[in-house]
Amino acid sequence: MYLPIKILNTREKAEIENKLKTQFGIKSIPGILLKRGAERIFLYQGNFTEKEIKKLDYLKINVERVGVYFCKFQNNEIRLSIEGVQILQDQITKNIFELNKEQSEIWMKGNELNIKTGIKGFAIMKYKNDFLGCGKASEEKITNFIPKNRRLKEKS
Repeated sequence: MYLPIKILNTREKAEIENKLKTQFGIKSIPGILLKRGAERIFLYQGNFTEKEIKKLDYLKINVERVGVYFCKFQNNEIRLSIEGVQILQDQITKNIFELNKEQSEIWMKGNELNIKTGIKGFAIMKYKNDFLGCGKASEEKITNFIPKNRRLKEKS
């Protein structure tokens, strides 16, 4: 089934920027935001104009993806992808959870952290100078969203 690409307009992009400012202190998103399907947002920073992207879509050229997976809407909040966190890392000022070495290894293996954070909602996971992605913090734990194919493997 063919799903058309929707380029988010200025108002829609501003809505996302406002949510990201509230959640993480992010001021602006550098590039074009696109949507295919209900929840997933992609960020495009290449040389095609919006008009050229629309033309590719209009011609129904089988383009798998335009841009990188950037974020997802979940329960009126935005969960940044690993790439989204890394692209915006210089702007992130809020809801950062600093991991120690042991916690970062647990996190990168795809496990949740059973720890109290003082943060409710999505949190940016950071170890030293490395931004590792986004987790969902509750009172007792941080849920992990690292895809299985991107997790650290156990040493044998």
